[in-house]
Amino acid sequence: MKLPEQPPQLDTRHSQDPAHAAELWSRLLLTPVQACDRRGRYLHWEKLKHLQPPEGLTPEEHWLATKLARRKLEKRLPLLDKAGKPLRYCLPDEAHHSILWISEQAAGSVLGDPKLTDPRSRRTYLINSLIEEAINSSQIEGAATSRLVAREMIRTGRKPRDKSEHMVLNNYRAMRFILEHREDQLTPSMVFELHRILTEGTLESGYESRAGVFRKAEDDIVVSSEGTVLHVPPPVEELGERLQRLCDFVNGRLDMEYQFFPPILRAVVSHFMIGYDHPFFDGNGRVARAIFYWVMAQSGFWLMEYVSISRVIIRSKTGYLKAYLYTETDENDVTYFILNQLGVVRQAIEDLHEYLSRKAGELRDTERALKDSRLQGQLNLRQLALLKNALEHPGAQYTFASHQRSHGISYQSARTDLLELAEGFGVLRKLKDGRKMVFVAPNNLAEQIRRMN
Repeated sequence: MKLPEQPPQLDTRHSQDPAHAAELWSRLLLTPVQACDRRGRYLHWEKLKHLQPPEGLTPEEHWLATKLARRKLEKRLPLLDKAGKPLRYCLPDEAHHSILWISEQAAGSVLGDPKLTDPRSRRTYLINSLIEEAINSSQIEGAATSRLVAREMIRTGRKPRDKSEHMVLNNYRAMRFILEHREDQLTPSMVFELHRILTEGTLESGYESRAGVFRKAEDDIVVSSEGTVLHVPPPVEELGERLQRLCDFVNGRLDMEYQFFPPILRAVVSHFMIGYDHPFFDGNGRVARAIFYWVMAQSGFWLMEYVSISRVIIRSKTGYLKAYLYTETDENDVTYFILNQLGVVRQAIEDLHEYLSRKAGELRDTERALKDSRLQGQLNLRQLALLKNALEHPGAQYTFASHQRSHGISYQSARTDLLELAEGFGVLRKLKDGRKMVFVAPNNLAEQIRRMN
């Protein structure tokens, strides 16, 4: 990846020729150019320069006209770049539409879905989503482990075997930490604890002490790609003040020049700032996404507990990184990152709806497989989910602990579920593995169920 081309400057072009400048400004102001192009895209100069400009304008003048339109919408944030200049943003129609859609979806529009309102099944979907986000967030940072292995590790409670598994488990623990503390305000010590949780057992040898503390000056941290330096974060001595300012922003303590700042934007901007400041030796992306979830949870967007933004970011990582670069090269205009992340959240919510629909269909298929057997109508949702998994994976093993973790239930409930399936209905084989009880899916499970008439 290379750095985007620096856009033409709005204030200095043609300043040497007053007459020409006056004629230019007159044309710019009279040309009907908006903040976005005709397709609603908020384009950086890197892309806009290739479009056909309005009649009478050069590509550079088209850019200046676009910047003038954006300035009319522009507002400043109480957060600063490394030169002490404020970040700025504007909200084109596309952003307003996305904010409204996300707010309706994430705060309550699917409250009637029984899979998310039934406390028994809600825990199962929450556990699954936490595992999914943990895996995806780790993979963005380079973790190399399969979903099947990662899920097995978390559900069985076994210790991670390598750095990749450590990253997944740490992300899972961090998401649980966020949910436990979502009523609390964000403080620097909370951010340090998040970083400690996220990096435990994953830092390079000799750097273990960097967990939960700021990076050091000698670390010489930069963001680069294929040898090209893309971003140099602020100096170490500023990190304490910058992190406190970010916490004050998250907690709504900084004076704003406007009355209302949507919580989703507060979450997105907080995500941006951790990536921009890069306060830690490693794990900055994981911390940034974790704080995004913290702010969303704190703001009452309960549905976000069930979605994975990292899964979407993985699919378009280049766009994610370019949103940072566009902001930095275009006068701290964080609108690029805001629009990118609003799109990510929308897609993540749509993915959740698709997942719920698919899972509902799979459970119906399992129930149909039980038709006319003595199991019909006898199993709870957790047992149905396990039976579906057993039908798909002959020989799979289950324990009281793994079933308990998968559904967020008590040990006694997990014990009852499995013993009923093994002793009551005979669809699982019960074995002893030392002191541990193990339940195994027989290879002929589907045939056994058909015989239960």
